[in-house]
Amino acid sequence: MANNYDVIVIGAGPGGMTAALYASRANLSVLLLDRGIYGGQMNNTAAIENYPGFKSIQGPDLASAMYEGATQFGAEYGYGAVESITDHGDTKTVKTDTDEYTAKAIVIGTGSQYRKLGIPGETEFSGRGVSYCAVCDGAFFRNKHVVVVGGGDSAIEEGIYLTQLADKVTVVHRRDHLRAQQVAQDRAFANEKMEFVWNTEVTKIVGDDMKVTGVELSNNQTGETTTMSADGVFIYVGNLPMTAPFNGLSITDEIGWIPTDGEMHTKVPGIFAIGDVRQKDLRQITTAVGDGGVAGQQVFKYLEDLKAKHAVV
Repeated sequence: MANNYDVIVIGAGPGGMTAALYASRANLSVLLLDRGIYGGQMNNTAAIENYPGFKSIQGPDLASAMYEGATQFGAEYGYGAVESITDHGDTKTVKTDTDEYTAKAIVIGTGSQYRKLGIPGETEFSGRGVSYCAVCDGAFFRNKHVVVVGGGDSAIEEGIYLTQLADKVTVVHRRDHLRAQQVAQDRAFANEKMEFVWNTEVTKIVGDDMKVTGVELSNNQTGETTTMSADGVFIYVGNLPMTAPFNGLSITDEIGWIPTDGEMHTKVPGIFAIGDVRQKDLRQITTAVGDGGVAGQQVFKYLEDLKAKHAVV
C-alpha cells in the first residue's frame, strides 16, 4: 500500500526530524508529516545561540540542515493537517485533511503554539500591530515604539532582537523580576533601547481603523491604570500543546500535554511523544532532538518486538 509505513512521525520540528533520521537509518519506512514547512518554530528564530556545535546560527539555516539529515536515508516528507489517530492495536490509522495513512508506530511531535492574552483588541489587531513573532514582523516597526509582553526567554530574546529595528522596546511584565536566563537578562538591562514596566498587565490593545496605537495597562499592586502609546505589541506569555487531534486516544493530561516515560512511550503501545508536546519542564531544541533520538531507537525496538510476536515458530 502506497500510504502504509513502518512509522509515521507527525511534526517536522527538530524532534520530529531527529526521530525520522534515527528510524530511517534503522531501515524502517518513514513518513515525516507536517501541515507546513519543516523546522517548526526554528523558522521564526533569528539567531540560535544554545545549540551545540554552533556559536550562533540562523533558525531557518539550522532547520534546513536538519531536514537534509532527516531525509538522507529515505524518510519521505508529506503535507497534511492531522485530524485524528485511530489505534487498532498493532496498526494505527492517521487521518489528515487530505489523506489517510497506516503505520505500525506513531511518533507525535506536533509542538506547541503561542498562548494568547485573551484581551480586547488582541484578535482585532492581529496582523495590524499585534504579533507573536519578532523575526516575522519586526521589520514593519523600524524606528517605532513596540511593547513586548512577558518576562521569559522568548520575550527577552525577541525584545533584544527588536532593538535592532525599533526605536524603543518596552517590556511589560506582570512580576517584579524576569524569568529569562541570566545572560539574556544582562543583555536586556544593558540595552539602552529597552525599558521595563514591572508588576503590570496589558488589559486592552487599542488602535484606529488601520493599526495599533497603544495599550491599556493595569498595575497589579496599586490598581492604577494607564494608557501607553505604541506602534506594535509582541506577545510572549507561554505556549499551549498542539494535541487536540489526539484527544480520542486519552494520552494527554488535563491541559493537553502528553506524559511519557523516559523512553518516550505514551500509555498507548506503539505511540510515542517527543519535544514540546511532552509533559516536562525544559522545552528547547536540544531537548527535542534528544527526545527524537530516543523515540527513533525505541520505535525500532518496538517493531522488532512486534515482529517477534507474530513470527511463526
